[in-house]
This record gives sequence, C-alpha cells and structure tokens, in this order.
Amino acid sequence: MKKLWIVVGIAVMGVSLTAFGVAAQDPGPQGAGASEAAKSTAPHSLNPIKWVKKGPNPTTEQPVAKSDQNMQLTSVLQTQGVLPANINLKETCSPIKGLDECVAALHARHNLGLDFDCLKSNLTGTRTDVETSSCKGAPRKRAMNLSNAIRALKPDVNAKAEAKNAEKQAHEDLRRART
Repeated sequence: MKKLWIVVGIAVMGVSLTAFGVAAQDPGPQGAGASEAAKSTAPHSLNPIKWVKKGPNPTTEQPVAKSDQNMQLTSVLQTQGVLPANINLKETCSPIKGLDECVAALHARHNLGLDFDCLKSNLTGTRTDVETSSCKGAPRKRAMNLSNAIRALKPDVNAKAEAKNAEKQAHEDLRRART
C-alpha cells in the first residue's frame, strides 16, 4: 500500500509540473495575424541601463539646426543689448567651454559693465589676443568659475548673486532660442 501511494504521488506531481510548466510558457500569438504580431514584439533586455529612455543627444544634432539656434540666440541677445550688433556669438564664445557659460558671461558683462575680454580671459585661464593688461587681478594660468571671475574684476559686488542672476538669464535665453 505504501508503494502505491508513492507511485500515485509521483504521478500527480509529474502531471501537475508538466501542466504548470506549459502554462507558464507563453505560446505566442496565434491566429491569422500571428506572424506579424510575433515580429512586432521586441525582446526585453535584462540590462536595467537599457530600460531608461534617453532623449536626443545634443552633440548629434544636425549642424544646420545648431547654426539656426545660434542665429536665433544671437538675435535675442542683440535685441536685449547684451551682445553688440556687429559681433557674432559663435566667434565671441569660441574660447569659452560651453555656450551656456558664455551667454552667462555676456549677461554678467552687460549687468555689471565689465570688460568682456578680461572676463573671458579669467573664465578660460588664458590671455586672449586682445590686450588684457588693464584687467584687474593677477593673470592666472587656471580657469575660474563665473563668480570668481566677477569677484576678481569687481570686488565690491556680491559676485555669487550676480553670477547666479546671469546664469538664470542665460538659461532663459537658451530656452527661448530652442523654441
């Protein structure tokens, strides 16, 4: 009798495991449109980094779109009086690391009446081809951030607040130029 129960138990377990195993496997789409539906489902990656959707990379933008954006930004800055009418933004910002940093420096120059060549040389850590001997502060070999560059040129102002204000204005201008 004991052997009979063991055989029946093994048989029940074998049948149930087989039934649950088949039900757990997805048989896939069935019917008339099965081949198209099977092609449309993409395999899921087990890599969690691939689960995050990434936006378009700004470095892969078309050069035409970037030049249009630069032209729009140039016109926005010229209408505000931040950039003089006869100056190109691309040439002005070429030595500075990022466009947002350059636009913030232009706003700081406009707000505080600073010499842009001195500000640019402090931001980049290099002396430009323009004469910068009249700039305040000792010549540096390392780049400064915007608030330190403002502090070096105009020590009597709140450089941190002015830099934050200029960065905020630059962010708004860049957002306006993208739309």
